[in-house]
Amino acid sequence: MNFPSDPTARREAQHVVSPLMRESLMDKQVIAATETPVRAILPRLNVIQIGGMSIMDRGKDAVLPLLDEIVANQDRHMQVVGIGPGVRARHILAVGLDLGLPTGALATLAAKASAQNAYMVSCLLANHGFVYLEAPFIVQLLPAMLAAARGAVFNGIPPYDLWEHPPAVGKIPPHGSDAGSYLIGEVFGARSIILLKDVDGVYTADPKTNPDAQFIAEITASELRARNLPTLPIEPVVLELLARGKLARSVRIVNGLVPGNLTRALNGEAVGTIIRASKS
Repeated sequence: MNFPSDPTARREAQHVVSPLMRESLMDKQVIAATETPVRAILPRLNVIQIGGMSIMDRGKDAVLPLLDEIVANQDRHMQVVGIGPGVRARHILAVGLDLGLPTGALATLAAKASAQNAYMVSCLLANHGFVYLEAPFIVQLLPAMLAAARGAVFNGIPPYDLWEHPPAVGKIPPHGSDAGSYLIGEVFGARSIILLKDVDGVYTADPKTNPDAQFIAEITASELRARNLPTLPIEPVVLELLARGKLARSVRIVNGLVPGNLTRALNGEAVGTIIRASKS
């Protein structure tokens, strides 16, 4: 390759024009200028999250019928299944807290239990063409895997590990499997994000202990945060993420113990509670 003899001309030839050149990426005006349209990578994808304590810990009577329903819907709906950690994570968190471990170390430990549950589910679905994807590789490999396989299973807890964000209060890692499943839906521009729990949706109080609790069929993330309810069937950090989401603008909480609920949610029917980023 022949370069110009003039050094100045050579530097100009190598210069790449960019609106971010010589600009601070912390500058508010520069940040605002990056608000450009975002492309959905897998717009037909449905992210299904199976709760750890609410579903997995109940054993085969709860898990196997739900997996059968997932398989029954696979020909019509592209699905990727995230799995929560369950009670084993709570035990290891209790031990870690007692030993004085920081949030990042606790997050690393909690993710192990979620990975174990995810691997078990992937084994049960393997005969139906599902594959297991480790958390660090799901973004790189999921599109290719879905082109070759019928579905995928992943560890729902996002792999922040030692880089987990410290919570405002206490030391419990704020990003659990709800947050991880939402973030997968956001990055791929998923058609829907369905969180399978052991309750029908969001109530004004815990329906298991308060018979006067009122069901909330639809609400925005900001409205739900403003209510400051004593208990929620979703990680509070998801409400913050949802309010900032670019592609994933809603999540639906569904009772996964009721046969047919997942199918109804996949079909877009009004089941459970839908939490939207905004009213529009």
